[in-house]
Amino acid sequence: MKISIFHTPELTPDLIGTASPTTAVPDCAIAIDVLRATTTIATALAAGADSVQAFCTIDGLMTVSEDWPADRRIRIGERGGKTVEGCDLGNSPLDCTPDRVGGKRLFMSTTNGTRALQKIQNTPIVLAAALVNRRAIVDFLLDRQPETLWMTASGWEGSFSLEDTVCAGAIIAGLLEKIDRDSDWFGNDEAVAALALYEQWRDRLLQLFYQASHGQRLLRLGLTEDLAYCASQDQLNIVPIQVAPGVIGRL
Repeated sequence: MKISIFHTPELTPDLIGTASPTTAVPDCAIAIDVLRATTTIATALAAGADSVQAFCTIDGLMTVSEDWPADRRIRIGERGGKTVEGCDLGNSPLDCTPDRVGGKRLFMSTTNGTRALQKIQNTPIVLAAALVNRRAIVDFLLDRQPETLWMTASGWEGSFSLEDTVCAGAIIAGLLEKIDRDSDWFGNDEAVAALALYEQWRDRLLQLFYQASHGQRLLRLGLTEDLAYCASQDQLNIVPIQVAPGVIGRL
C-alpha cells in the first residue's frame, strides 16, 4: 500500500477524467474534515441517515434538494462555523441524532469538507474519515488492501490544518499496527509528517485542537462540546463510502 497525503483540496492532484488531468487515479481516496464535515457525515450515517449528498455551493444544494420530499431531507449549510440562512442545520455532529436524521438524506455544503469530497469523487473508492470512525476506516483498508491510497485533508480555505493532518496520521498509525513499518509505503513526505504529528499528540488530541486555528474559531463560537467530540477516537463503527458521485452512504 502506497499512502500519500495532501493538506488541502488545492494541493491534491487533478485526476484523469477531470478537466485538467495531471495524474492517474488512486485505488482509494479519503476525504478528511475533522472539524467538522466528515465527523458530521459519519455521525449522521451511524444515527440512521439514508445518505449525505455533498455540494460545494449553497445554491447547488438548494436547487437539487428541491426535488427531494421535504419530510425526507435535511439541509446542512455552514460557512465560517455558522449555520447558513435557509438551512435546517449547521455543521454540528451533535445535532445528528436518530430522531432528527433517521431515514433522511442530508444535503450538505460546508466551508471546506465538501470541496475535498468533490476533488476526489472520480476515485473508484471514496471514503469519509474522521477520528470518531478511525478504526472502522483502518479495518476497511486492511481488508481491501488498495495499492494506492490518497488522503485529502480539507484544511481551512486553502491552508494547512492540524486536525485533519493528525487524523490522517492516526489512520496511518492504525495501519502500521498490521503493516510492516519497514515496507515502502510512504507516498510522499506529508505522510511521514502526519504520522509524526499523531505520534507526538495521540494522547493529547483535544489539547492539540485547542491550539489549532479552526479549533480556536469554534471555541469563539462556544462549540466546546463539538470540539471534544471531534477529538475522540474510535467512537463509531461506520464506513461512509461514496455510492454515487457526490453521494455518501454507509457500507
